[in-house]
Amino acid sequence: MDKNMSKTPSKGPPEKTSTGSLAANKRLGPGDKAPAFELPDDTGAKVSLADFAGKKLVLYFYPKDDTSGCTKEAIDFNGLRDEFKKANAAILGVSPDGVASHAKFKAKHKLKLSLASDETKVMLEAYGVWVEKSMYGRKYMGVERTTFLIDKDGRIASVWNKVKVPGHAEAVLAAAKAL
Repeated sequence: MDKNMSKTPSKGPPEKTSTGSLAANKRLGPGDKAPAFELPDDTGAKVSLADFAGKKLVLYFYPKDDTSGCTKEAIDFNGLRDEFKKANAAILGVSPDGVASHAKFKAKHKLKLSLASDETKVMLEAYGVWVEKSMYGRKYMGVERTTFLIDKDGRIASVWNKVKVPGHAEAVLAAAKAL
């Protein structure tokens, strides 16, 4: 590993996912190579990490279309779309919802950004955002709201874990401009 790259330590031995990559207990951090992916977007077309080569990519993971926090986050990123474009940064939202759900969500809220569907959860696992959650004492698997800023060379520049939505899109934009 390059001595200038940082590595976030994992807890315990790495586990394997269905794709053989490290599981959710392995946290990706600045300097790590962003895991490759290819998923259907909200139109059904394929979108991949390679599509963003030479650009910065804001990759934000959210739990579910058309819920209050996820809607606010999407609207905030959508509202700053032009500013991200000026910073040479694309935006891609990812959740386990299907293509039809994404299309309906985009239409309802007049979103112009792309949303990718990971119904298999392979990408969610590769990025370490498919985690055990707890609500009212009940444990279940779900998406931990997380954003990755990926540089033009496909390396992770910044990570925001357990995102709180208010002010988040603005913080990511500031980081994209500084990168």
